[in-house]
Amino acid sequence: MYARRRHVYFALMGTCIALFVLAWGVVRLWSVPVAVGMCVVAMVIPPLAAMVANRRGPDDRWWDDPSGDPKSDEWWDELDGKKRPRRQDRP
Repeated sequence: MYARRRHVYFALMGTCIALFVLAWGVVRLWSVPVAVGMCVVAMVIPPLAAMVANRRGPDDRWWDDPSGDPKSDEWWDELDGKKRPRRQDRP
């Protein structure tokens, strides 16, 4: 899943760079307004690429990972309504 997001991110960023280079290297010779339009489109691509790269998939289980602090984990589990087996502090 991570590799697919990374490939899409690099494809979007490559498209962005290609639009900028083509706009001011080639297209401006025929039409400056079209070159400016291409740059506006290229300007929108990086935020979209960042959203794609940082999107969490259904396989990414980051929200329910334990933090390592047993007291905090117990508190969050209580808030989430999860039942955890209680430790026996007494012998």
